[in-house]
Amino acid sequence: MGFVVDASVTACWILPDESHTTASSAFELLRNESAVVPALWRYEVRNFLLVNERRGRIAPADSTEALKWLRRFPIHVDPGHDHDGLLILARTHALTIYDAAYLETAIRLALPLATLDKDLRKAAKKARVPLI
Repeated sequence: MGFVVDASVTACWILPDESHTTASSAFELLRNESAVVPALWRYEVRNFLLVNERRGRIAPADSTEALKWLRRFPIHVDPGHDHDGLLILARTHALTIYDAAYLETAIRLALPLATLDKDLRKAAKKARVPLI
């Protein structure tokens, strides 16, 4: 079946001092299912790695290893988007365009969503998108 995963969940998988039951559940799903992400995810993952390097939480070498580690999992970048729909979703649910990209992917592909973002979770519930 699969699921959509956002960068907040991915951060929990990578950062040693971060944990959350949603992130753990999503990681367990990767054993048998693929995750789908919007192209934005690649940038968000690299951004949170860089931010955490600058904060001294991880070393640059750890960021490089984390990216290699992520490539081992069935995480697929979704090539399509309803770009006009993104703006509508963002307006309707008071989301950033970035968060709307995850919601749009989940809606369009009829997949559950794994996120730790409070506003995105609220929007997913309103849009009747199952949450992990």
